[in-house]
Amino acid sequence: MSDPKHPELHVYEEPRNDFMDVGIGFGAFFGVLFLIAAIATVIQVMK
Repeated sequence: MSDPKHPELHVYEEPRNDFMDVGIGFGAFFGVLFLIAAIATVIQVMK
């Protein structure tokens, strides 16, 4: 257990909520794609 690469030593090193991370990432990606689509729509309508 003195090996620094041993996985059991690092289990609680950085507590994360993986479900919330995925949700925030999905929401941010959706927002970026929605913004790109809205800008493209406005450009198409103005032509």
